[in-house]
Amino acid sequence: MPQTPAFDDLLSLVQDRSAALRSSVANSLDLDVRVPSCPDWSLRELVEHVTQVHQFWAAAVTAGPSEKPPTLASVDDTLSTDLLTRSAAATEELIAALQAAGPAQGCWTWWGDSDIPMTSGAVARHQVQEAAVHTFDAQLATGTPQPVPETVAFDGIAEFIGVSHGTAGPWPHEPVRIGLHTTQGPSWLIGLTESGSHLIEGHHQTDASLHGSASNLLLTLHGRLPLDNLQSKGDRTTLENLLNWPNLD
Repeated sequence: MPQTPAFDDLLSLVQDRSAALRSSVANSLDLDVRVPSCPDWSLRELVEHVTQVHQFWAAAVTAGPSEKPPTLASVDDTLSTDLLTRSAAATEELIAALQAAGPAQGCWTWWGDSDIPMTSGAVARHQVQEAAVHTFDAQLATGTPQPVPETVAFDGIAEFIGVSHGTAGPWPHEPVRIGLHTTQGPSWLIGLTESGSHLIEGHHQTDASLHGSASNLLLTLHGRLPLDNLQSKGDRTTLENLLNWPNLD
């Protein structure tokens, strides 16, 4: 199974995916176009969201261990520099905070109920995924969707299982085993029970499975692509239940 990239590589990937998002937006003639995968947002609002996310996590990492999330001072955007310049500055603020903290420093995170550590390293890992998925959102809005890079997608699937499944609570359906299989090779077997989601080692019989590229699997888990973008085996309702759980809203 692929290993999580080293901390410095995670920082480079945050920068790379954030730059890809801005590049896509820079080529758009209409910042008010709706984002198909996030229809409540315009392209402009998507960039503003990512900017605020980077500022928030920079503050959380800088604050160190805490029982409460940081509170950011409100900013009057009418007095700020342009959209993409503010976005780039927020990314650099996040990277600087992570570099100063290193991978092991504790900090507030929202995934305390999972097995994922509440550290700056885990924040860096999650921010790779945040930037990658929102880059796809931006590219979809501008008509230039590109696959998520393999390294990002492989770790993103594992991170999604650890964080999103790990904080979702009990599985609200009959216990099942579901396989996630990438065309590139790596696979994950998930056991879903009233105690939640857990990874299963080895080869076991499954109730259903999903097959596709690592990018398509990741984007489907995040609700960016429909189930029919993947090859599915087994009970379809079981797979639909998986993709509707956890609630990502």
